[in-house]
Amino acid sequence: MSAVTDVHAHVLLPTLHAEIERRVPELVAEAAALELVRNGAASQAVSGPMVGARIPRLTDVAVRLAQMDAQGVDRQWVSASPNHFYPWAPEGLAVWAALEANRLVAEHVAAAPDRMVGLGLVPLQHPSRMVECLDDAVLGRGLAGVEISSFAGDVELSDPRLEDFWARAAALRCVVFLHPFGCSLDERLDRFYLANTVGQPVENAVAISHLIFAGVLDRHPDLRIVAAHGGGYLPTVIGRSDHAWRVRPDAHGCRDLPSSYLRRMWFDTVVHDPLALQRLVESVGASQVVLGSDYPFDMGSEDPVGEVRAAGLPDEVVDRILGGNAAALLAATEPARGGARG
Repeated sequence: MSAVTDVHAHVLLPTLHAEIERRVPELVAEAAALELVRNGAASQAVSGPMVGARIPRLTDVAVRLAQMDAQGVDRQWVSASPNHFYPWAPEGLAVWAALEANRLVAEHVAAAPDRMVGLGLVPLQHPSRMVECLDDAVLGRGLAGVEISSFAGDVELSDPRLEDFWARAAALRCVVFLHPFGCSLDERLDRFYLANTVGQPVENAVAISHLIFAGVLDRHPDLRIVAAHGGGYLPTVIGRSDHAWRVRPDAHGCRDLPSSYLRRMWFDTVVHDPLALQRLVESVGASQVVLGSDYPFDMGSEDPVGEVRAAGLPDEVVDRILGGNAAALLAATEPARGGARG
């Protein structure tokens, strides 16, 4: 059996954020105000202490490794906490932040290279600068790929300006980890923590739909996109997309049925329900599901391995989800990462 691998785990980068605050305090304040609008005061009052209590888990390698041991996880793919996307940052600052995040993530995982693999960042709101940051992450820092949000400003994942990025990511055969941060529905989700419980699955569904219907996966079949949170709502309602593709010419931008593209992507297990996990496997295939926890946040799983084992899936499928599928994904990135600087 392959090493048990959690592909969805985060690291906090306090020195990066402190420097962003020092350089552009007014933009940081504006972003915080937008988060208050999107999440609501009640949710923000809970989230702040929740994150604060988890800072050791988010920053201390020894604490992380002990938690992994307790969960039965051999390896984590570590990506920056999504608050480090800074989708509002101007070009120069955004590029610096991505490069600095790549350095800091690489430094974090280098403390236990047999237990952790890193994913870097790219500035999605500045498409013309994404390739250089991707190269820095994979070729420069030896990371397995990068993490991106579902959108940034006016940039959707179907945006033609992203073509160079998709082409380069496909050529490198690196991981592109799709993880939303914030939902554009704003005040409609500002209570009951709907910004997360509804907003995150919505954003996943919208972002993946942009990729599918725009033909991105047709043009770049070697892309290795991993969607957080089980891909949100899309895998369970993909029949509606297939129907639109059949009957509406404006929904016919992809070559094949939309549902077929789900079997060309990968999806983590952060769905919080055994029946939902079963349906995800049925929708996308056993080879396309990988273990995730959203470590260490409260909307993640404290027992990701146990949840997969308890989902009533065949043993062979469980083994693939817990490690085999992630191992195959990671192996494809090794030629590109092999010559990276330390």
